[in-house]
Amino acid sequence: MMKSRIRQYRLPLLILGGALTGLTLVFPQVGLLEWITLTPALAVLLYACRDKSVRLKNVYFYGFLTFLSYYTVTFHWFCYMYPLDFTGISKPAALGVVLLAWLGISAFQAATMAFAVPLAALVIRGKRVDGLPFIHPFVIATVWTVFEWLQAHTGFAGVPWARLCLGQTSMTVMIQSSSLFGSYFITLMLLVTNGLAAYILIYASKRKLAGLVAVSVFAVNLATGIVCLSAPKDESRPIRVAAIQGNVSSREKWAGESALEHTKQIYRELSLAAAEQGADVIVWPETAFPYNIEAVDDVRWFMCDLARECDATLLVSAFTEGENGTGLYNSVVAIDRSGNISQTEYHKINLVPFGEFVPWRDVIMTLFPPLANIGMLDDDLLFGENAEVFETEYGKISSMICFDSIYEDNALNSVRSGAELLAVATNDSWFSDSAAVYMHNAQAQLRAVETGRYLVRAANTGVSSVISSTGEIMEILPPFEEGYVIEDVYLSSKATLYSRIGNLAVYLCFGFVAALLLCRPADMLLVEFSKKRQSGQ
Repeated sequence: MMKSRIRQYRLPLLILGGALTGLTLVFPQVGLLEWITLTPALAVLLYACRDKSVRLKNVYFYGFLTFLSYYTVTFHWFCYMYPLDFTGISKPAALGVVLLAWLGISAFQAATMAFAVPLAALVIRGKRVDGLPFIHPFVIATVWTVFEWLQAHTGFAGVPWARLCLGQTSMTVMIQSSSLFGSYFITLMLLVTNGLAAYILIYASKRKLAGLVAVSVFAVNLATGIVCLSAPKDESRPIRVAAIQGNVSSREKWAGESALEHTKQIYRELSLAAAEQGADVIVWPETAFPYNIEAVDDVRWFMCDLARECDATLLVSAFTEGENGTGLYNSVVAIDRSGNISQTEYHKINLVPFGEFVPWRDVIMTLFPPLANIGMLDDDLLFGENAEVFETEYGKISSMICFDSIYEDNALNSVRSGAELLAVATNDSWFSDSAAVYMHNAQAQLRAVETGRYLVRAANTGVSSVISSTGEIMEILPPFEEGYVIEDVYLSSKATLYSRIGNLAVYLCFGFVAALLLCRPADMLLVEFSKKRQSGQ
């Protein structure tokens, strides 16, 4: 009876599972539900993957519908960017850009992630795996996890903005296992639990075992979090850090000389106020002053003078020149309390498409010119390549810029290079006060837990925050408020297990899937050999 209903209502179940799971990322306060929200969709996918009468193209479509529902919900915040008034394009063009970004990116990511489902079907339909339905949820979970990892490490699978683990970030205890095996491990556990719940709906055998394993996976993650949070912390080297939120939007800070003087006044007052409260390190948001500080003396002198006046180290984001004047980088530099600019410069590695560079520029200009014109720059920025560590009098600090923080390798490489504290300078004014600013901040929580480092995050219009090494948001400033956050944090040189082994859990998933795939041709060869042997007899 249940199987027939799953077949009958397969499309609504796929949409329901994807959309509900997307809502847990938008509202992580209900993230506990994420441990079951994918069950309706996975029930359909598990059944379709095993049923050999369902063609692989249909299996792919079922996956696409699931992911499309999921991404359409999680990327809904693109609507808040309308009317893109900071770009100067018309409202009809802005509407087209917003809809194209929202629905286009959702469809693109769904189209690539959906390949995980027919791949899982190929594994499940293999001779050795087909007769073991209990492991089918594990197959789908591992393949999905691998494809989520591919989003962060290849260009073809989109961007890792909407990773499943983000739904757990409001519950600090539930994300601690990422300090051991990375945040993809949380994705894996979520999928295993949902998949086993779906198994219970489909199959009559081993239901108790499936329920026991599902509850055990959840309990192990919870227990890991409790143990990690109760373990002694490295709190021997405190410093006081502040993140400045000038509440100056992208549109305002590009408005000419009057805007420059107004922005100077804001950042001077806020930085001095933070210094009066004892700030040792003050972090400014992404391109608070959108100028090449190597070419604009007025801005450079202002920053250096202010560092001396504050008697603190400033981490400022601005443009710097490429080698031999080849272009501009979006960079972070450190200015010590004597007003000296560091020789070390961090250049943003993960640039924002259509904001800082235009992919396939000639094609885009031909097909839809407004999309190429939404950025504030006339030319594409240069891509950075390496993590950098600022050697300050307080310790070793590494910075990321905006989009960098959604890619775990950037924080991981920073810590492996010696960083004892992480900083993020971000814009986020494009996102208005939508769920996107909180989702972006949630990514920073994961980076803090993975690396075991405190993290200070400054945004132009919010949200700005200070995050502990366990992912707890110590202080946060909401969108569209002018001010700063300031907290005592602790520098650490200790390595988490994850910072030592990296994404080993994902590589094991790769190996598991590859081994099962290789079983198929081996089985086919054995069958063919057996037939020839019998015909010879």
